[in-house]
Amino acid sequence: MSDVIRDNGFTNQVLGWKAWLPTVDLASASAEQLAVLEESHPQAKTSDYYLTLAHHPGILRQRSQAFNAIMYAPGGLSRAERELASTVVSRINRCVYCASVHAQRFEQLAKRNDVIREIFADPATAGTTEREKAIVQFSIELTLEPASLNAGHIQALREHGLDDGQVLDLIHAISIFAWANRLMLNLGEPVFPQA
Repeated sequence: MSDVIRDNGFTNQVLGWKAWLPTVDLASASAEQLAVLEESHPQAKTSDYYLTLAHHPGILRQRSQAFNAIMYAPGGLSRAERELASTVVSRINRCVYCASVHAQRFEQLAKRNDVIREIFADPATAGTTEREKAIVQFSIELTLEPASLNAGHIQALREHGLDDGQVLDLIHAISIFAWANRLMLNLGEPVFPQA
């Protein structure tokens, strides 16, 4: 991992997450709950988040399929740029856990963390290139004022090299984190590593 960033309550450190609600006990989980945990994420059986959502396995399955299709689909917007947008949305929504996870993913993919440092300090001014700045600004605007977006916002992305497929990928990444952040913020809290 790159150097540790801590700014405004956000970090690129690995955090835990603790549910406020009872989680599914693996020893008494149904076959459907176990199956959806297996399908969802490699660490789902040890994650309070997935073990909370597993109370409703059909919904968790739909959530995981949508998430994986949005964040890992081939082509379109680069994986790093999807992670960049997810970090911005999580920073705006003050979801410390998601911001940490997706900052780490961006750093792994892009092999740098300069823009992450900027996002944690002040997302409104973040971006190391004009394309990054356009992605960051669009992520902020769609998160804070989704009803105010118009063709001009899309044109600004096009002017910085995003094609229609990349714009759609960006909208999907922003949208799923608008939802995911609120879910995590209402179901539990981040756990910071011991000093």
